[in-house]
Order: sequence, then structure tokens, then C-alpha cells
Amino acid sequence: MSTQPVKRWLIVVGTIIVQMGLGTIYTWSLFNQPLADRFGFDLKNVSVTFSITSFALALATLFAGKIQEKIGIRKLVAASGIVLGAGLILSSQASSLGLIYLLAGLIVGWADGTAYITSLSNLIKWFPNKKGLISGISVGAYGTGSLIFKYINGELIGSAGVSQAFMYWGIIVLVMIVGGSFLLRDAVVAPLSNKGAVSAAKPVAKDYTVKEMLRTKEAYLLFIIFFTACMSGLYLIGIVKDIGVQMAGLNLTAAANAVAMIAIFNTLGRIILGALSDRVGRIKVVCGTMLVTAGAVSVLSFMQLNYTLFFVSVAAIAFCFGGNITVFPAIVGDFFGLKNHSKNYGVIYQGFGLGALSGSFIAALLGGFEVTFIVIAVLCVISFLIAVTIKPPGERRPRKEEGLKLHPHTKLG
Repeated sequence: MSTQPVKRWLIVVGTIIVQMGLGTIYTWSLFNQPLADRFGFDLKNVSVTFSITSFALALATLFAGKIQEKIGIRKLVAASGIVLGAGLILSSQASSLGLIYLLAGLIVGWADGTAYITSLSNLIKWFPNKKGLISGISVGAYGTGSLIFKYINGELIGSAGVSQAFMYWGIIVLVMIVGGSFLLRDAVVAPLSNKGAVSAAKPVAKDYTVKEMLRTKEAYLLFIIFFTACMSGLYLIGIVKDIGVQMAGLNLTAAANAVAMIAIFNTLGRIILGALSDRVGRIKVVCGTMLVTAGAVSVLSFMQLNYTLFFVSVAAIAFCFGGNITVFPAIVGDFFGLKNHSKNYGVIYQGFGLGALSGSFIAALLGGFEVTFIVIAVLCVISFLIAVTIKPPGERRPRKEEGLKLHPHTKLG
């Protein structure tokens, strides 16, 4: 029994290593222009790769939990690391967009999503009374990986060329994820009880299966909020450099600095708001992030932007996006239990994949950054109103039952 805390923190270390390796896919924008220059591809067509990666990542989360139940977390994450690394290594030999879409898009995204959802859920199960903090550590490591590898992959592309950079990137990531997987252990979820419940979240009444969760209105309301949070953050990540140049009048160098700033504030939001959610409540944190995001995108839409307004607004959106990505795994655990967490969160996580595609689709349909930000602001207000009123499923049921017990002789009609 005395070795249990040591084992748990070794699992934390292993998860951090794995998540940092997985987070490196967010450096994809560094590869767009070099690939277009080398092979003569259209830049917009190359950038579609990351949308494919994000969609495959989200779709994989639907199936990852079932596979984990059969082979265990360690084997699943190790296999995902091998597939992800192989996808990047083979991308170094690709000279057509179709192969890049398949290897760096579909295969890399699927492997990334499989390891991401299962390692995150597994770690949360090991620390059921610190879900927000632990989720922040895990998801924060994912963001840190993207920040560190922005410089590593940038250096690799500059020194070895874009194709060889894929090779080295794949080898490094394979070693990180497979190495980290050896420290992982499957968590055993104890039966639910009121003991040890944190003040930020009341203990859930039961462990819901996916089918049971989908019978509740709360699952769909949480999906709407998560979709809104993901669309606002992912759309900004994809076009922040263009916004800086076209809307704020910045030069290319200054606008490029916003990419690094997004990574920094995204990571800070994951760590700070994850820990805060354990103290003040996760839904309160979501309410705050929705209001701040609505205000920030409204500034981008309606105000004459300068250097300060642009960077403050972008930092606020990135901070809130990082926080929402962190607290939602814990919210799903609060609402629907931990036993089937990876499968339940996998369903809600489809808001990530749809969010990755919707921002660009709305911009193309309505024509421009400003109108897209207005749509996002409206969705944030709607999501705020949902968050203010939402309760865990069945929370009010005991009150009704108690009322019936207090009046056993009450006649109806």
C-alpha cells in the first residue's frame, strides 16, 4: 500500500511524455508552405491535411475505449505510438497530396486520437478527486508538446528539408509515446460513493453507459457547449496569422508571433483553469470562458484593431479554449461517471472534429473573418445560457422523491 502514490505519479510522468508526443501534431502549419514549395502543391490544398488529421483524431475517440478494454492501456498506447510514428516516417517518402492526406492526415490523426483519449481518461481515473488538476496536467502536456516542437520541427525543416523532417519527427515521437507507455497502468474504478467527493462537483448518481448517456438531454447540451468552444479555438489557430495581417495591419513577422502566443496561452489555460475548476466548479469555469470568448471575438469583429487589441483578444480566446479542452473531460466524469469515461467522452469529443471543420465552412459560406466571429459570439452566448442552467442528469430526482416521502397520504385529483 505504501508504494501506491509512487506508482500513481509514475503513471503521471508516463502520461505527460505520451501527451507531449501526441501534441506535436499541432506544429503542422510549419509544413504547409515548405510542402507547397517543394512539390508545387496549392497551399490551401496542403492545409486541408490538418483538417483531415483533426477529424480522424475525433472519430478515433469513438472506438478507442472499446479497444482499451480488450488489450489494455499500455499495449494500446504503444501500438498507437508505432502507427503514428510510422505514418510520419512514411510521409517523408510521399510526393502526392493523396498520400499526404492518407499518411499525415488519416493515419496520424487516428493514432493520435486513440492514444489521446485513452491515456487522458486513464489518468483521470487514477485521481478521481482531482479530475480538474489531473486533466490540466495531461492536456497541458499535450499543449506543451506543440509549443516545444514548434522550434524543433522548425529547425528540422530548415536544416534537413521538409521530407527528412518528417522522418526525424516520426522517430522522435515514436520513441516518446512508446517509451511513455511502459509507465502506464490500467486504472481500476472503485464503486461510486459520496466519500472523498470534491466540493467542485457533486458525486454522480451512477456510471452511465454510452447508450444511457445518449438518453439524457445533458449529453446533447454538453456537446453544443463543447462544439462551440472547439470551433472558436480551432478556427482562430488556423487563421490567426492572416487576421493579424489583414485586420490588424501587422507585418508578417509580428503576425507570426501570434502563433507562438496562442500555444503559450493555450497551455496556460489548460493548467490554470483545470486546477481552478476543482475549487470553484467546472461549470462556473465554462460560464466564464464562454463570456470571455464572446467578448474577445466581438472585439475582433467590431473594433478597429491595433497591436494591443489583437494580441489581447487572441490570447483570451486561446486561454479559454485551452481551459475548456481541459475541464470537459472532468465534466463528463462528473455527469456520467468514470467507469465508461473514455467511451462517453469519445462521443462528446466529436464536437472537436465538427468544430475543426465548421469555422472554415462558415467563413467560406458567409464570406469573411468578421461574420464568422459574429456567429461564434452568438454561439458562445447560447452556450453560456446552457451552462448556467445545466445540471448533472437526475440531480433533481432525489428532491422529488423526498417530497413524495414527506407527503405519503397526499391524494391526487
